[in-house]
Amino acid sequence: MPEMVVPGPISEERSIREAVCIHTRKIFDSCKDKDCIEDLRVYPTRGSQEAIDRAMSIKAGCAELLYAYIDVEPVSFNRGFYAVDVRYFYRITADAFVGAARPVEVTGLAVFDKRAILFGSEGNAKVFASSGVNCGLDPQDLPRTTAPIAVVEAVDPLILSMKLVDVCDCRPCDSSCADIPAAVAACFQEDLMSSGDVHRLYVTLGQFSMIRLERDTQLLVPVYDYCMPSKECPCDTGSCQEDPCDLFRKVQFPVNEFFPPNTITPRGDSYQEVRASGCCC
Repeated sequence: MPEMVVPGPISEERSIREAVCIHTRKIFDSCKDKDCIEDLRVYPTRGSQEAIDRAMSIKAGCAELLYAYIDVEPVSFNRGFYAVDVRYFYRITADAFVGAARPVEVTGLAVFDKRAILFGSEGNAKVFASSGVNCGLDPQDLPRTTAPIAVVEAVDPLILSMKLVDVCDCRPCDSSCADIPAAVAACFQEDLMSSGDVHRLYVTLGQFSMIRLERDTQLLVPVYDYCMPSKECPCDTGSCQEDPCDLFRKVQFPVNEFFPPNTITPRGDSYQEVRASGCCC
């Protein structure tokens, strides 16, 4: 029996069994971005606002991406292109220093709007499937049958800086936090404050993201064989626990714990290391 082909690079001596037509999403255009979002206002919870108003200084904590709302609209002056509007919702945590007492953890919401212009081609077909709503219209899909699907991939941002500002020194054009999805508001234990404050909190974030436009399409692809799993299913821990001594034998001997190294490896600047060094979560 010939060796089974597995997903991955294929050598030239492999023979293609057949060509099949598959239904999938084709990426028509994509982009990646590295946004430095300066002085983004943070809307604290009610209890956090009380601590911020009495705080003398603030220390940055963590930034968590809660949700991204995506809207796709055609660009009227350029056929086949679409404006992808993304609204990011972040949960920001920090430590507020009030007098000589221990710092108080505060939390709040920050919102950032981003737009990208991408090519998504044109299509006029209306797609219906047996998995749709019985005897009714699907309100999510029907109005946008000709628009491509926008996909946003993003990681939790890095907090680059944070500052306290008196209300009298704030910009009058700060946006309101009235239009907050219910699912985002539910992530906070208290109501979010947008007025009646003495101090306001501003944060500068570093956001990495990728945006792409996709359309359903049919592609002709080569087939080598059926994709059968090659790994056996692991059993549950109660029925086949591994010998703890066997586990211990796999652990490398900690040489540096007994013989301290002569030099300390400098910290890298990768995303994971930077986030681990500055995040309390």
